[in-house]
Amino acid sequence: MKSKLAAGENGGLARRSLLQAMGGGAIAGGLFAGGEAAATVAKGKDHSVLDVAIIGAGLSGLTSGRDLKRAGCESFVILEARDRVGGRTVNHDIGNGVISEGGGQWIGPGQTAVADLARELGVATFDSFYKGKTVYLVGDQRIEAGSGNGGLGAASPVIDKLNAMAREVPSAEPWNAPRAAKLDRQSLADWLAKEKLTDDDRLTFFLSATLTYGAPPEQLSLLHYLAIINSSDCNLEKLESMPGGAQEKRLVGGSYMLSARMAEDLKDKIRLSSPVRKIVGWDRNVVELHTDRGIIRTRQVIVAMSQSLCNQIAFDPPLPADRAAMHKAWPTTAHMRKTVHVYPRPFWRDAGLSGQVIQVGGPVLWCTDNSPSDLSVGIITAFVKEGALSADPNVAQRELSAIYARALGEKARNPTQYHEIDWSKVDRWSLSCTSPYAPGFLTTFGKAMRMPTGRLIWSGTDMAELWPSSMDGAIRAGHRSTLKALEALARS
Repeated sequence: MKSKLAAGENGGLARRSLLQAMGGGAIAGGLFAGGEAAATVAKGKDHSVLDVAIIGAGLSGLTSGRDLKRAGCESFVILEARDRVGGRTVNHDIGNGVISEGGGQWIGPGQTAVADLARELGVATFDSFYKGKTVYLVGDQRIEAGSGNGGLGAASPVIDKLNAMAREVPSAEPWNAPRAAKLDRQSLADWLAKEKLTDDDRLTFFLSATLTYGAPPEQLSLLHYLAIINSSDCNLEKLESMPGGAQEKRLVGGSYMLSARMAEDLKDKIRLSSPVRKIVGWDRNVVELHTDRGIIRTRQVIVAMSQSLCNQIAFDPPLPADRAAMHKAWPTTAHMRKTVHVYPRPFWRDAGLSGQVIQVGGPVLWCTDNSPSDLSVGIITAFVKEGALSADPNVAQRELSAIYARALGEKARNPTQYHEIDWSKVDRWSLSCTSPYAPGFLTTFGKAMRMPTGRLIWSGTDMAELWPSSMDGAIRAGHRSTLKALEALARS
């Protein structure tokens, strides 16, 4: 990532200070060691006005706050609408120090931003469990099959073709790819309809689209699908697999641990239960943020939340027409329900089963063994099709337990604990788990997505140039937006 600061004495000093502080890891590390840049922009300023206000205390917003503090900037605040930090990462407390993740959880090779952050915060990782046979439930049939790498299916010529196409679709700017308009006009389903697919292939692509992107192939832009594959070294199997893939490792203590440890160091800067209701003067030198706990005046704003939530904020003056139209069109259809069954031990392993179950046409899109590394308990976590189970958690637990009993054995019928999060209903600040772009979205709005609007710098995982819609992407976007904020302060 290249950054440019304004010319002139102060701009030059800020640029040198930032480069020295960052060393060689501008975005991959995204960390700052010195305070000269912050001191430079602080001269003669009005101290009743903050340098930066960050909206959102998820991984992206907390990363920005951490980077500002490490750059020597103390004039900032992090505003969070919820009564907790972490955004779409959250843990279920199983007891005795055991957790199971209720939101994002896996990391893998190439996701260096989240791996580096975990290492710096002292959060260890361990391997996801995938060994053994996967159980497929097809109507009344129960089929066991070796999955090999914990992924969704074996290699096929269609996957090879998609990997080759992804090489021409840069994840940072898919709208600039050759034939971008043509690719974006098609849904993934449109393209697949022209290919010779087996039943296994159709299942693979349905699960790939629904689990990774948040929408079935009919609702997903082919251009968007290829851009995410490009993030994973143009290898769809790597994107979907466990060993050597994006689901390779889990974080000891759960992914929420990253947010919790960053928040501990930033606790005097975080204001919880402070949704921003109105933003006034985003086109002026000082911006006013109207929150439920008062008005914040600031020089720069990092908007580290889902773009769809911007529709809940009043902007004065109104945002430019193209930006406002993008917010209205932002997809919020990935309403995933994630469930957790807890057992005294992972008994399915005794039968040579991986714990992975795929129910074709049923409520369970995919479930997997989510047990802790010490095997003190056995845990099955599942992604459940929206509306396919009772809304009553007690009834949903019994319905899922009956499915697991068919797949894994009768011991699955009696879990010791059950937990769930329905991300479409958990609160108004999580409208969607991910952002599945429909055909036409990227070529219509892509070029404007990351472009600052006055004093507003757009952040969050969807603004990442690599691994968007992931924890790694959220952290990368946080680093990038901090650089932009410091550059803007230096110019002013």
